Amino acid sequence: MNPAGSPVTAPVIVAREVQKSYGANHVLKGLNCDIMPGITGLLGANGTGKSTFIGLILGLRPRNGGTLKVLGVDPQQSGPELRSLLGYAPEHHDLPGDVQAADLVRHIAQLHGLPRRAATERASDALWQVGLGEERFRPIGTMSTGQRQRVKIAQALAHDPHLLLLDEPTDGLDPVHRDDMLTLIKRVGSEFNINILLSSHLLEEVERVCDSVVILANGVATHSSTLQESRSSTAAITVELDSNPQRLAEALVARGAQTAIDGHILTVAHSSTDSTLNLIRDLVADLDLGLRRLEPRRTTLEDVFIEASQ
Repeated sequence: MNPAGSPVTAPVIVAREVQKSYGANHVLKGLNCDIMPGITGLLGANGTGKSTFIGLILGLRPRNGGTLKVLGVDPQQSGPELRSLLGYAPEHHDLPGDVQAADLVRHIAQLHGLPRRAATERASDALWQVGLGEERFRPIGTMSTGQRQRVKIAQALAHDPHLLLLDEPTDGLDPVHRDDMLTLIKRVGSEFNINILLSSHLLEEVERVCDSVVILANGVATHSSTLQESRSSTAAITVELDSNPQRLAEALVARGAQTAIDGHILTVAHSSTDSTLNLIRDLVADLDLGLRRLEPRRTTLEDVFIEASQ
């Protein structure tokens, strides 16, 4: 497999008011997002429409409304042509148990348009890349869950896709194999320069391997940004005193601040970090309080997820 050329700056996926319903069940209610090159986490609780959105990206399901462009084309109009540029590792584990891993990966590569000889070579290459080179002729039914997950990654990679879609790729893995899988995903995105959309409900996975995040809730994208942007803002200011912070809290509330007390810790919401820090400093001095700690608390992905899921 050869790394791709110069990076692309245009979005790989553009969704505008995308809707999808199953009878009276409205799964996507007007989804809007731009998914840029790199590794993007599609984050949301189970049942928020992540797998449905991936199905629309693949052109396997028709939309009920809105527009969707994947690598510049509409998957509903150019499904077969587009799917030759996509790699897909599904969430389910229903792989044929009596088929050798190399045969399955070769077969999928042929379905993507590769001649048999090239597909055979790519299948072997892909299985070596995911760490199954020595196991490539084993029947899939004799493999562990972690190995079967790697087979799914290999069959998605064998035809050198422009975009890789991974639906819950660590499902069923123990912590050690989960770490290995995340390391593999990060390597595929960085060394091969392949764009990846990683569907997950686990914050830690997205924070560990992704460049950007799109959060789904209530049928829409409630947050979309790079992880750096998501964590760049200051969520609050933490104040730790030697004594009960009640008097400081009352003084801050009288000046329009929002506060919360937990033991000797006072959390202060704010609209301007510098001015709030100065106000707290002055009040601590005026009230003759013993100050142990005064620092901004940066926004975490968990903070963003909780707010976006409400």
